[in-house]
Amino acid sequence: MPSRYLSFRCSVPWLILFLETLFLIHTYFFFPGVDDIYSPSNFYPEFQDVNHMVIFGFGFFLMVLRRYGFSSTGFNFLLVVLGVQCSVLVEDVLVFLRVQQIIFLSFCSLAKAVVSMTAVVISTGAVLGKASPVQLIVMTLVELIVFYVSRCINKTLLQVPDHLTLMHVHLFGAYFGLAVTSRFPEPPPGLDKNRSTPKSDLLSMLGTVFVWVFWPSFNSILADSKREAVLNTYFALAVSAVAAFMLSALTSKDGKFRMTHIHSAVLAGGVTISYTAHSIQHPWIAMILGLLGSVITILGSHCLQRCFNPAFKLKDTSGIHFTFGLPALLGAVAAVVLSVVEKGIAKQWNNLSSLGYLVFVDVGALCQTISTALVTGLITGLILNIKLLKAVHVSKYFDDQFYWEVSF
Repeated sequence: MPSRYLSFRCSVPWLILFLETLFLIHTYFFFPGVDDIYSPSNFYPEFQDVNHMVIFGFGFFLMVLRRYGFSSTGFNFLLVVLGVQCSVLVEDVLVFLRVQQIIFLSFCSLAKAVVSMTAVVISTGAVLGKASPVQLIVMTLVELIVFYVSRCINKTLLQVPDHLTLMHVHLFGAYFGLAVTSRFPEPPPGLDKNRSTPKSDLLSMLGTVFVWVFWPSFNSILADSKREAVLNTYFALAVSAVAAFMLSALTSKDGKFRMTHIHSAVLAGGVTISYTAHSIQHPWIAMILGLLGSVITILGSHCLQRCFNPAFKLKDTSGIHFTFGLPALLGAVAAVVLSVVEKGIAKQWNNLSSLGYLVFVDVGALCQTISTALVTGLITGLILNIKLLKAVHVSKYFDDQFYWEVSF
C-alpha cells in the first residue's frame, strides 16, 4: 500500500502542474485579446446553464456507487476544468496551423469546449471506479483530441454544420467509453462495492434533475434557431420523463417504480432530440422522439445488461450505453428520416441522386463517429493499462479510500 500511495502522490500533482503550465503558455502566446462577437449579457446565461449541467449535474449523476461518491464528484470537477482548457488549446492550435492567424478568445470557443467535455464525462461513467486519476486525465486528453478530429472530418468532408458536429458528443462519448472499459480487467465476482444504496441513488437522482433542467440550454446554446431548440427539447424531455415512470411500473416485477429506470430514461428525450431540436417545426414530433427515446432506454437496459454486456465482457458502471448511446443512435437515425420527409413534402427532390447524397452524408457522419470512437477507444484502453500509468488493482476498484481521506 505505501508504494502505491507514493506513486499516486508523485504522479497526479506533477501531471496536473505540467498540463496547467502548458495551458498557461498557450494562453499567453495564442490569446492576444478577447473577441466580442457574442455579447456576454446575451450569451452568458446559456453558458452558465451548460456549465452547471456539466459540472454539478453530471458530477452528482455519476454518484451511483456506494463507496465512490468523493471520486465521482471530485474527479468529474477536475476533468472538466482541465478538459475545457485542453479543448480550447487543441481547437485553437489546429485552427492556427490551418489558417495561420492569431485566435481571439470568445464565449463561442469556451462554450464549444464545455459542450465537448460532455463526451469525456459520459465516457467516465463507463470506467467509473476502475480508472485512476492519471488514467482519467490521459483519457480526457486523448478523447478531446480525437473528438475534435472527428468533428473536423464531419465538417470539412461531409459538410455537416458546426453546431451539429458538437451534438455527436453523446454518441462519441458513449461508444468511446464502452471501448475503453472493455480493456479493463473485470472485478472479482465477490466484490460488492460496485452496488448502489438509497443514499447514492438519491444523490444521483439529484444530478439527473439538474441535467434535465438545463438540457434545453445545452441543445440551443450554439443553434441558429434557439427558440425552436428550447421548446422542442423541453417537450421531448417532458414526454420522456412521463414515459419513464409509466414504463418503469410496467416492466418491474412488483409493479413499482425503479430508480435506475428513472435515473436514465428521463434524460433520453434530451439526447434523442439533440440532432433535430433546432429544425423541428411541430412539437408533436419532438414529443414522439422523447417517447421513443425513453422506450429504447428502458427496454435496452434489460437486453444489454442481460445479453450484450456479459457476451462482450463489458462492465458499464453507469449504464451509459442505454442512457446516452442508444438514444443518440435513435436521434441520428430520426434526423435522417425527418430530413428526407421534409424535403419530400416540399418537393425539393429533382432526382434520386440528391436524396441519396443527403442520406449518404448523414449516415456517413453517424458511422464515422461511431467507428472512430470504438477504434480509438480500444487503443486508448490498451494504453491506459500499461504499468507506466499506475493501473489500479481490481481489489481497489470502486473505493474512495485509495484516493481520498475518508472519515466515518
